Amino acid sequence: MNWCGCGNHGAVWSHHGHGLDRALRFHGRPGAGTWASGKWLRARESSAQFSALRLYALIELLIGGSALIVPFTFSWGRRVLEHYGLSSSLGYYGVAGAWVGISVIPWCVLMGATVPVAMRAIAQTVPGESRRSFSYLYMANVAGAVAGTTLPLFLIELLAFRGTLKVGIACNCLIAMLALALSRNMSRVSAVKSDPALDIAFASGSAGGKILVLLLLGGLTCMAMEVVWVRCFTPYCGTVVYAFASILGVYLLATLAGSLVYRRWSSRRKQESPLVWSALASCALFPLVAADPAIEIHQLLRLLLGLAGFTGLLGFITPMLVDRYSVGDPSKAGAAYATNVGGCILGPLFAGFVLLPLMSEHWALMVLSLPWLIVGLAPLRRGAHSRPAMRAAVYALLALSVWLMAVGKGYEEEFPKYTVLRDPTATVIATGAGMDKKLLVNGYGTTFLTPMTKLMAHLPLAFLDRPPQNALVICFGMGTTFRSVHSWGIPTIAVELVPSVPRLFSYYHSDGQTILGSPLSQVVIDDGRRYLERTRQQYDVITIDPPPPLQAAGSSLLYSEEFYRLAKRRLRPGGIL
Repeated sequence: MNWCGCGNHGAVWSHHGHGLDRALRFHGRPGAGTWASGKWLRARESSAQFSALRLYALIELLIGGSALIVPFTFSWGRRVLEHYGLSSSLGYYGVAGAWVGISVIPWCVLMGATVPVAMRAIAQTVPGESRRSFSYLYMANVAGAVAGTTLPLFLIELLAFRGTLKVGIACNCLIAMLALALSRNMSRVSAVKSDPALDIAFASGSAGGKILVLLLLGGLTCMAMEVVWVRCFTPYCGTVVYAFASILGVYLLATLAGSLVYRRWSSRRKQESPLVWSALASCALFPLVAADPAIEIHQLLRLLLGLAGFTGLLGFITPMLVDRYSVGDPSKAGAAYATNVGGCILGPLFAGFVLLPLMSEHWALMVLSLPWLIVGLAPLRRGAHSRPAMRAAVYALLALSVWLMAVGKGYEEEFPKYTVLRDPTATVIATGAGMDKKLLVNGYGTTFLTPMTKLMAHLPLAFLDRPPQNALVICFGMGTTFRSVHSWGIPTIAVELVPSVPRLFSYYHSDGQTILGSPLSQVVIDDGRRYLERTRQQYDVITIDPPPPLQAAGSSLLYSEEFYRLAKRRLRPGGIL
C-alpha cells in the first residue's frame, strides 16, 4: 500500500531541521485519488467481469515506475531553473513548487486510488470483511509505514538514494505479482450490497456529516501538532534526519497499536465510550509535560510520553470513523478519507503560518487540543443521560487537561534571561550575557560568541592577491562574520534561512542596526545553496558556517561536492571559499 491516514507523513526537515519547510508533502493528491477512485468504482459497481485485484496490480506497477521517472523530472526541472536564473526567491520557489507538483501529482493520485480499489478487492474475495475493510487496510498500511520509516535509513547508507529507489521498485513489482496471483487463485463474488438492518445507525444523514467533521478535525489537529512537536522535541532529539525518523516511528507504532485495538474491539462492539474523546483531548496535552526541560528522561521516553497516547487514540478513532461512515462502500470511504486528508493539508499551514509565528508551542498545543476538549464535554450536556460514573470520569479528564496546561513549561523558560522570536520557519532564542551569549534555533544551540567567526572573514579577505570587491556570507548566525566582512568597507550579502535570526543581530552586537542599515549591507532570507544556484553575481570571498552537527538535515547539503562545485562557479578567479 502507498497511502497514509490521518497525516502519517506530514512534517519535513529543512536547513535547520524544522517541521515545516515552506512546503507540504502531497497529502491532497492521495486524497484526490481516493475520492476519484471511489467515484469511478461506484459507477462500475454492477460490472460482473471487473477484477479489482488486477486493477490494483496495474496501479502498483505504475507507482513503481514513478521511482524512475520522478528523479529524472526533478533533475531536468532543476537544470531548466538554473538556465533561466530567476533572481526572485518568491518566483524561484513558486516555479520550483509548481514543477514538483507536476512531477509527483499523477503518482500520488495513483497511491490514493489504491484504497477504494483494495476495498473493492476485499468485497469481491472476502465479503465477510467488507464492512470493516478500510480499517483492515489502514492497519496493514500503518504496519508497512513503520517498516518504511526505519528500513530506508539503513538502505540509504548502504545503497544511496537511487539504490533505495530500486528496492522500492522491486517491492512494487512484488506487490503487483502477488495481486495477480491472488486474482487467479481466489474466487470472485459480486460486490456486497449494504444491508440497512446491519448498517450503523448514524452512517448517513446529519450524523454522517458529523463524522466527516471529526475526520477533518483529526487530520488538521494531528498534522498541525506534528509541526509543533518537531519544535518541542528538537532540543532533545537534535536536527539530524534520524531524529525526525524517531518521532515518526513513535507516531506510527502508536497508530498501529491503536488500529490493532480497534480491529479487535470492532469485532464485538459497535459504539465507543464517550470517554475516548475526553481522553484524546488530555493526551493531546501530554507533550507540554514531555517537552518540559525540568524533566530529565531519555529522549525516547519523552517521545513515548508525549506522542503515544494521542496518536494511539487517533489510530483507533480514524479507522472507526471511516468504517462507520462507509460501511464497506469504497465510494464513501474515498470521500471520508479525502476529508481526512483535507485536514492534513490545512493542519501544517495553520500551525506553521498562523499559530507558531503568533504564539509559543505551549499555547499552540492548547489551541489545537481545544476542539477535542469541546467534543469530550458531550456527556456533561443537558439531555445526555450520562451515568454518574461517566460524568465523574469526564470531570477527572478535564481536571487532568487543566493540570497539564498549568505545569508544562517551554524550553526557553529554563534561561534566566532570553529574547525569543518566532516565524513560520523556526523559534529562535537569544540568551546569555557578555561573551556567554548563545543562539538557539528550535531550542538547539547553533553558535556562540567566539573570535573564530571573525577570522572566517578577515583571513580570506587578507590573503586575496587584490583588494576585495565584495563578499557573501552564508548562514547569518550571530552576525559576527557578517559584521567583520562589513568592516572592510565592501558590499556584503548575507543569506539566512530563518527570518528571525538577523532580527536578533543587535542582541549580540550593539551596532547591529547601524550595520544592517548601511548601503553596503544586504540580508537575503533564502536557502544558501538555492541562492547560489540562482544568482549570477561573482564574489571574492564566500564564507559558510552552517549550524552543527555536520550531518544535520540541510546543513549537510552545504558540505557536499555539489555545493563546492556551485560555489566555485560563483567565485572570481583567485577567490576564496
